[in-house]
Amino acid sequence: MDVYEDTPAGTIIGAVTAQDLDASSSPVRYSIDWKSDLDSYFDIDPVEGTISTNELLDRESIAQHNISVVATKLNSPVLTSRVAVTVHVLDINEFPPELASPYETFVCENAKMGQVIQTFSAKDQDLSTSGQQFSFKSPKEDMKNNKNFTIRDFGNNTAGIVTKRSGFRRRLQEIYFLPVMIEDNGYPPKSSTGTLTIRVCGCESDGSLLTCSAEAIFLPVGLSTGALIAILLCIIILLVIVVLYVGLRRQKKKETLMSSKEDIRDNVIHYDDEGGGEEDTHAFDMGTLRNPKVVKENLFRRDVKPEMKRDPRPAASQDSADIRDFINQRLKEHDVDNSAPPYDSLATYAYEGDGSVAESLSSIESLAVDLEEDYDYLNDWGPRFKTLAGIFGEQSETQSDSTTTENTH
Repeated sequence: MDVYEDTPAGTIIGAVTAQDLDASSSPVRYSIDWKSDLDSYFDIDPVEGTISTNELLDRESIAQHNISVVATKLNSPVLTSRVAVTVHVLDINEFPPELASPYETFVCENAKMGQVIQTFSAKDQDLSTSGQQFSFKSPKEDMKNNKNFTIRDFGNNTAGIVTKRSGFRRRLQEIYFLPVMIEDNGYPPKSSTGTLTIRVCGCESDGSLLTCSAEAIFLPVGLSTGALIAILLCIIILLVIVVLYVGLRRQKKKETLMSSKEDIRDNVIHYDDEGGGEEDTHAFDMGTLRNPKVVKENLFRRDVKPEMKRDPRPAASQDSADIRDFINQRLKEHDVDNSAPPYDSLATYAYEGDGSVAESLSSIESLAVDLEEDYDYLNDWGPRFKTLAGIFGEQSETQSDSTTTENTH
């Protein structure tokens, strides 16, 4: 049996018949062996034996179905008979034909009228049969308007492009487009329209191709397209190198400016070391204390700001060999200077003249100052100076007793 693909379900495609040879002539019932039709593509009438489609059939999936029909006697179901039924799925033309490949067609500038410049064929996505045929022709609109090319059907599923004139020039037009209509003989027939691209090229006298590039017309003699492309690439590379170099220079300048600003703004150095106090002689220059010129220029105290303007003091002579008088003079000035509060400061004198016989420069051992000084005023300063007043009061009494004893002796 034969059936076209995509036939609607329920369409009768054929029938089987069986008869009982016995005298009783029992009625016969028909069925399809389920093992031969697992997907239930077909159905059969149990009385009439007509076979119909149960689903849509696709030739591209299954082109032939083999089923088994069983005939059974109604009076004696044990007696059966089988027959094999082959169903051929016929192809329906579903896809239109198209060009077999994207043809690269060219025509020489010196081509003559009526010359076949290209032969082409077609293909179809439907399953091909031995009698499949393609026909080629130009559309009706193009047959009237196209004065350059036409289509010639050779009758063997191929066709050719034929020139209708001579004297093609690339300067006038480089590319031509030629539409072609292709039709098959399927059921129902399908057709499509493709486009062939034809490029005008320079050829030798024998028809061999030289070049199809339109730019070659304007190039100077001896300079090919490859050489021109190489020159352009070199120019582009040089431009890229120059742009990158300029960009890097500008970036370096910006980074330098930013780094300098950051140094001014953020260059803060933190020191968490503690000084060595009075015994640290490396934190300052000891030469300042040993140079009489520096001593001469720095007569005022640096640890406090004086509230009263002092009278100018006579400078010590640099040529004086005895510095002891100068030190004693400064010591007395500090002892009797009431304008400066008693800050906890220590003045260090580390210079001693050559050949000096001075023993001690301390004001505590100065008898003249101690004898003349009266420490009774410490009692008037309050309870904070009570202890100090008691110490100096005892020393004063001891010195007085010693003086009285000496005078008595």
